[in-house]
Amino acid sequence: MTSSPAPPPVHSAAPAHHRPLRRLTARGRDETHRGVSSLELFFDLCFIVATAQAGAQLVHAMVGGHTGEGILNYVMIFFAIWWAWMNFTWFASAYDNDDVLYRIVTLVQMAGVLVLTAGVSQAFEEHAYLVVVLGYVIMRLAMTAQWLRVARSSQGPERTMALRYAIGLCQIGWLGLLALPEAGRPWVFLVMALLEMAVPLYAERAHPTPWHPRHIAERYGLLTLIVLGETVAAATVAVRSGIDEHEALGALLPIAAGGLLIIFAAWWVYFAVPIHGHLRSNRQSFLWGYGHYLIFVSGAAIGAGLEVAVEQAVGKTHLSALSASAAVTLPTALFLLTVWALHSRFYKVGIAQQSVLPATALLVVVCTFLGHWAVLAAGLVAALAVAAGVTLTALGASPEPGRGEEGVAVPVL
Repeated sequence: MTSSPAPPPVHSAAPAHHRPLRRLTARGRDETHRGVSSLELFFDLCFIVATAQAGAQLVHAMVGGHTGEGILNYVMIFFAIWWAWMNFTWFASAYDNDDVLYRIVTLVQMAGVLVLTAGVSQAFEEHAYLVVVLGYVIMRLAMTAQWLRVARSSQGPERTMALRYAIGLCQIGWLGLLALPEAGRPWVFLVMALLEMAVPLYAERAHPTPWHPRHIAERYGLLTLIVLGETVAAATVAVRSGIDEHEALGALLPIAAGGLLIIFAAWWVYFAVPIHGHLRSNRQSFLWGYGHYLIFVSGAAIGAGLEVAVEQAVGKTHLSALSASAAVTLPTALFLLTVWALHSRFYKVGIAQQSVLPATALLVVVCTFLGHWAVLAAGLVAALAVAAGVTLTALGASPEPGRGEEGVAVPVL
């Protein structure tokens, strides 16, 4: 009689990766197949709502004739949204252990985003920032708790870095912003924003966080898609308005067509090159990560601008055609120029390739003066820029930096 195999040993404790609470330690920077988690995608959904609210209030302010005030409020609130997202994104890239406490604290951060979103309309209409700041503080206190967990699980320079992040979150300054007179808030906000952006530079002098280049590039790409998705929604509003108001169909269809061309070109330009290969050091990544504020804010503003252009075309605002056109063309030009500065120029060879996006940005600005045809003209210019970039790449041999990981040439714009 043969003996049956011995049963596997019974463990009294769950495996380390299944335990509900684990040490919050650094992940490997060279992890293969590192992808975005479902929790990160869930986190981004909250920012879709926040971005949409900020854009809607910007449209309302511009249509009501408060353009300067609306842009100022938009820039400030969008910074709060973006900075909270960015802090979570880089932290998760380095330390996401997906245990129960990590998930709970992240859900608290998401609740803070929703609180901030609830206060956006009050901030624009009544200059009351209490709810916005409250939501921001909730998010940042949760982030502080995460860094304290890292400090508890580490030692030496890494622990010093984590404590610097936890202590240097400028909470008192943001709360003090509520007590200041309205006229002085923008200047104090500027100082506070600069101090916030200096915290990572200071903290990581002790020890760099082990963020994952491919993961970071994917996270930023996903938020870019979210921003462009909001712009698609704005173009859809233009089409729907044209269908509902037949007398304005001739004025609205060029806006819708131009808006779609701008969005499609923006997507093509941003995702034309695999940027993760450029993110090799903190110096490169800080400039790239901070510079994305301009990409995100301008991309979202394109959608708001399209809605303003629609409102002007149907006569629901006293804005001039020039002002309404500028609401689309100026953020489009800023988007193209910033993408060139942060992405595309590293994969270009020769004056012709290097000149495509800067020249396109300039031509888009010139389109502002074409009246009701400005948006359509800007869209055609952006589409021609994509065609020019692809053609220049096809005509010349693609340099090594512009090749994909398997040596396949990448469309350079």
